[in-house]
Amino acid sequence: MHSIVEVRGVKCGYRCGYCGNAGGKASYGMWSHTMTVQDYQDLIDRGWRRSGKYVYKPLMNKTCCPQYTIRCHALNFHPSKTHKKTLKKVNRFLSKGEMPVERHDEGLEGEPMDSAHEAGVQPPRQDPLKIDHSEVQDISTSPDTDTTNSTAPTTPREDATPAPAEKTPNVTPKSGKGADPSRPLCQKAKDMRKERQLQKEQQKQQEAESSSVNPVPSKSSSNQPKSLEEFITEFLPNDPLHRLEVRLVRSNPPSPQFKASFDASYQVYKLYQMAIHKDPPDKSTESQFKRFLCDSPLEAETAPDGPDVGYGSFHQQYWLDGRIVAVGVLDILPSCVSSVYLYYHPEFSSLSLGTYSALREIAFTRQLQQQSPKLAYYYLGFYVHSCPKMRYKGQYRPSDLLCPETYTWVSIERCIPRLEISAYSRLSENAQGGDACALKELGRVLVLHRRTVMPYAAYARKRKGSNDEKEVEQYASLVGQTCAEKILLYRA
Repeated sequence: MHSIVEVRGVKCGYRCGYCGNAGGKASYGMWSHTMTVQDYQDLIDRGWRRSGKYVYKPLMNKTCCPQYTIRCHALNFHPSKTHKKTLKKVNRFLSKGEMPVERHDEGLEGEPMDSAHEAGVQPPRQDPLKIDHSEVQDISTSPDTDTTNSTAPTTPREDATPAPAEKTPNVTPKSGKGADPSRPLCQKAKDMRKERQLQKEQQKQQEAESSSVNPVPSKSSSNQPKSLEEFITEFLPNDPLHRLEVRLVRSNPPSPQFKASFDASYQVYKLYQMAIHKDPPDKSTESQFKRFLCDSPLEAETAPDGPDVGYGSFHQQYWLDGRIVAVGVLDILPSCVSSVYLYYHPEFSSLSLGTYSALREIAFTRQLQQQSPKLAYYYLGFYVHSCPKMRYKGQYRPSDLLCPETYTWVSIERCIPRLEISAYSRLSENAQGGDACALKELGRVLVLHRRTVMPYAAYARKRKGSNDEKEVEQYASLVGQTCAEKILLYRA
């Protein structure tokens, strides 16, 4: 099975959903008719991202808001205080029905759908590639293929930055008669914390003394930090007031479960786009929903060392008391779970479902890793440091950003000082490092011409006078030599 793409080229001067610049965004795109999960994994590790079947790469040194691919090390992830607060908030709602009041400073801003949506990218009017792969003739490795003359030219999560923890205000006590001697003294929270800490230290000391006399397994082992999975289910009774069920349904090819829930899922999406992104009712159409969040170039694939659910594109649905309230659009790839988009019912916006679903998706990644050891990362799309509303993605740590020049991963702690100075930055600290998959042999780029697979050098000989060399060179430079020798570039 081959991946097949069709170049759409550079798009510049259209509106940026991050800073609002009317003409500051720039990206390179291609239409993917079909794509293997490994090829897409390789592409997102070079800064690409998909929207439906449109696959695009921000032109980092030209766009107004550089977008850095970000990944979280799912196995080593520990929830922050803000994450724990969100989990407790959701669990209180499930247990007792307590719906928090939405604070004005929390906001609901998030990542725009993507450049494809904003640029209005249209699919081909007629798909010339609706062909059986068995009909494709591959002459790319034929002995008589001459490549010696080839030249060697030189991606929505919708939660804002979490609100800071509330601080207790300093209030000057009013004058009065003083404390009532008949009542016990009131302890300040700070004093109570100190007292609890002192009690813990005394307990530890007693356990240490006891173990030195009569060694036994220390109870201190129970003080190990709780796992993410434990926090997700913490304080949930056996019979909660509300029942939440998370279902994974394959969106491409659509499973029976996906088809059965399509209408309900679309209605939630439509409400979300109108309430959160202020879309007019006629914009969030069913065809647009299908095109960007249901259609996918990724076919279902399985592997002996892969997860039980297989690879490909899915919707992770959150069912509350029998109805869909949120949907996370996901791609399961050989090395990661990639978050594509999230939408939810506006009625539940105060539950911070963007954060909650991300935590559930990290836990899901950890679950899949037990079945497939190399599937160990959770990709959150793009990190945009120049847009404060998008910096929340950096709180899922440990995490890395992708260097836009070397395509190597750098821990976000080392990246932030550079991004504070300049929105676009080479993140790699290795001054001598370069792109290991840089284009070296243009003639070896694979193309699909008249249902025949051939290297570009052979295609150029057949098409004497062809003037597409610069276009093919730009494409191959962005996808890299490795992908250019696997993915088929469609030539009319």
